Amino acid sequence: MCEVVGERGQSKEKNASMTLARRGLLWLLFFVICLGLGYPALNRYDPAKLEGTSDVAVYRDIVMGGQPQKAAEARGHLARLAPSENYYRMLVPYVAKPFYWLAKGRAQSCDPALLGLLMANALFTASTTSLLVTVGHRLGFNYSTALLAAALYLLNFAVSNLNLVGLIDSGEGCFVMAVVWSLLTERWFLLPLWGVLGALAKETFAPLSTLFAIGWWLAGMQQIHRRFSRLVWVCALAVSSLSTVTIAMSVVAGGWIWPWEFAEYMHAGVGFLAGLRGCILDHTFWYVFIWLLPLGILRLRCLPRPWVLASGAAFCGALFLGAYNNAAGNTTRALFNVAGPILSFSTAIFLVGPDSGNDLSA
Repeated sequence: MCEVVGERGQSKEKNASMTLARRGLLWLLFFVICLGLGYPALNRYDPAKLEGTSDVAVYRDIVMGGQPQKAAEARGHLARLAPSENYYRMLVPYVAKPFYWLAKGRAQSCDPALLGLLMANALFTASTTSLLVTVGHRLGFNYSTALLAAALYLLNFAVSNLNLVGLIDSGEGCFVMAVVWSLLTERWFLLPLWGVLGALAKETFAPLSTLFAIGWWLAGMQQIHRRFSRLVWVCALAVSSLSTVTIAMSVVAGGWIWPWEFAEYMHAGVGFLAGLRGCILDHTFWYVFIWLLPLGILRLRCLPRPWVLASGAAFCGALFLGAYNNAAGNTTRALFNVAGPILSFSTAIFLVGPDSGNDLSA
């Protein structure tokens, strides 16, 4: 069955065409679902006061127009190496600003800044799931399998309890999925664009997306005639994303912050193995992957080998960074962003069974 699906993926122009109206309707449906999943953070609890989501306070301050210089001055000599406590992660909060301005004074019991963050996160998460359906559709899987993959992605613990509570990881996940779509459709020239936008969402996008693209490129090494041109775009992704992170941090801190300086500052005092153990044994990791990882691995062979290898490379890179920083449960968000989509789709293939490769009746 997997081989047949792979062959269908080669004739994607014929079998995988979705109308613009259907794509728009799907995106709107996913957006509304995301608003419902993230609603508890508006009225039922304050994620900024909880362990694991306390960074919400910083992002809420950005949305409300807080000045990073004030936080930098308060930190003294550490300000240049930790520029204003994540104020450089500006994409999602700045997307949230217009919604905050509209909701201010009209949101009744809701915090207008958190409402703005929910709208922005719902926008990026809906885009991620829409791209997941588009990718599955292009690979020749039937519509029900692609929709089930999107549903499994949305129903994961990470989406409702992490991505939609006022954090900014939905932006990183969206542009990781944009990288998948670009590589699958041979639009390598878009990689630098995703590098800039993804790095503005979160600095970890720079190394993870580069590892992802390198893994995909290595998997396609047999196509010698395209090998060099693709490597150029991979290098452009690395340069654009790393440059964006450097500039964003430096602007916020008021002085140049070089990547190696920031990496040295973020290095944890514990050993690497202790940090790795903390990432894997943290309860958040198991909440997210306890069913997704075992079920998702079973049908990975049914998906394109470059996507599998790229996700594996980025997953290992995220684990390495988490161990290096001793990030513990915070590592789970990056792991889900790079591996959640492919594992969700593989799980959907496993659940649907042989019918997952039927022709699409659009």
